[in-house]
Amino acid sequence: MKRREFITLLGGAAAAWPFAARAQQPGKLPTVGLLVGTTLLVESPRVAAFVQRLRELGWIEGRTVAIEIRYADGRTERLVEIAAEFVRLKVDVIFTQGTASVIAAKQAAAVIPIVFAAVADPVSTGLVASLPRPGGNVTGLSNQLVDLVGKRIEMLREVLPGLRTLAIMANVGNPGSLLEMGEVSSIARTLGFEVVTLEIRRGEDIAPAFEALKGRADALYVCVDPLLNTNRIRINTLAQSARLPTMYGLREYVEAGGLVSYGPNIVNQYRRAADYVDKILRGARPADLPVEQPTKFDLVINLTTAKALSLTVPPSLLALADEVIE
Repeated sequence: MKRREFITLLGGAAAAWPFAARAQQPGKLPTVGLLVGTTLLVESPRVAAFVQRLRELGWIEGRTVAIEIRYADGRTERLVEIAAEFVRLKVDVIFTQGTASVIAAKQAAAVIPIVFAAVADPVSTGLVASLPRPGGNVTGLSNQLVDLVGKRIEMLREVLPGLRTLAIMANVGNPGSLLEMGEVSSIARTLGFEVVTLEIRRGEDIAPAFEALKGRADALYVCVDPLLNTNRIRINTLAQSARLPTMYGLREYVEAGGLVSYGPNIVNQYRRAADYVDKILRGARPADLPVEQPTKFDLVINLTTAKALSLTVPPSLLALADEVIE
């Protein structure tokens, strides 16, 4: 999709959503509530893909469906507030992404169907009974972020052969991030690395964490999380000032100045999640819709950042990249 077309699509959708909510009579239009953990800037291309796919399936905002969208801006307490609001609005489906967001939705809505676009490990976090048979009112797509930890560390070693101490930053209030941090720590120690953990709970914790890290690590692994994604520019600025190469699970962090990311294509997952919403609006039960795995993973490398850190990215790794930022 061209940039202008994308902006037109998103702008039209955004204009239609509040109008649709005001114009509909109670029960007249099915309503989808979008509980978004991060910011408009992060979510714009993802939400546009979701809305476009709904349109392709016959769900036109303001005509055949009403869409309510709320942004939590990386604040966990906002997730709870938004979930409660959607329950009061009696939406027909809650669509969201990320472990903390789904937990907030599930705790607030025991009956309303919930569809997630990307969750690290929905079984271990208790969101579904199993991938083939979710049970309950929750289903969607996993992101396999934890499964890819070993691959990310391997790529980081290619860029930084002298890696000895790895710092790991995670929002410890997010169960999905805790799972990822645990896996990173385990694999890093198995490989003989020293590990330094940076536990974040609020945006205000980020700068002090870097201050405490000074001179103690060779690289930084940042676990995927809405709070950290919202603060990705600040994290990358501090990391570059500290001369720390960074590894991430999502491309947005690297587009904002990080070094390398490897993980699922979240825009594609939002499109696929729209199919779940379509099926549920047509009468399917979340309990009967198996959780799907990602079909596409993106390797993104920021050469501008590599040059700023005086690093040479091996040609073999560049050849595998889906996108190289220069």
